[in-house]
Amino acid sequence: MARLEGKVAFVTGAARGQGRSHALRLAEEGAEIVAVDLCDQIPTVPFAMGTSEDLEETASMVEDLDRRIVARKADVRDEAELRAAVEEGISEFGHIDIVCANAGIFSSAPTWELTREQWQDMIDVNLTGVWKTCKAVVPHMIEHGEGGSIIITSSTAGIKGFPGTAHYTAAKHGVVGLMKTLANELAPHMIRVNTVNPTGVDTPLLHNDAIYHLFLPDEENPTREQFGEAYTQLNLLPIPWVDSRDISNAVLWLASDEARYVTGVVLPVDAGFTQKV
Repeated sequence: MARLEGKVAFVTGAARGQGRSHALRLAEEGAEIVAVDLCDQIPTVPFAMGTSEDLEETASMVEDLDRRIVARKADVRDEAELRAAVEEGISEFGHIDIVCANAGIFSSAPTWELTREQWQDMIDVNLTGVWKTCKAVVPHMIEHGEGGSIIITSSTAGIKGFPGTAHYTAAKHGVVGLMKTLANELAPHMIRVNTVNPTGVDTPLLHNDAIYHLFLPDEENPTREQFGEAYTQLNLLPIPWVDSRDISNAVLWLASDEARYVTGVVLPVDAGFTQKV
């Protein structure tokens, strides 16, 4: 359908999971891609993170769609690395029109038991990393003068509070506030800014022992099936989680001209999670 023909999208956390899915979905609709990922492990994250090999696979999958991609290792906590990736993307493609600030991590503990490192890593990646991503790209978007769309990955935890996730919930609420401010600041430039707020998504960030034990603390070795039964109870629709592509379809819509007058919006893709009584 080529809804994004001629557009270039900058996607963080693109090695796997939602980030890879967003890159592929936007490429399917004609966008060229600038993809970055840490490709390393953060010690406070209790599951294996994406690798350089994962990012290479994302690049190959985009190329298989007959789209071009610049894929680079970059840490959203590092402004210099982000600027270098943005500049390389602009050198290759001439401009960036879409930003998917998607990179994120997860860990859990009761608020009073969180370590300083857990708190700081979470805020640095999930909140400050979004700010740094926008900071690296926005000046180029303004200079280009053709408007654009910034889509920030928040969460249902950006709408509600969850036990055991104070640092994650604070960061995901924080990016909603950042989005609303950016929407006001960038509206004169026809740059739209929104968040997408998923329920649980079928990715490694959801399916790991840390989250399984958070929801099933009395189970010694909780299974995917047991977790699915527990998580289904949280959603209004009788499903345990959504697919990455469900979120990517929302990202695509927000990136496209179909949403050309949509800005400052918190968009739940949550199977009714936030409406559950």
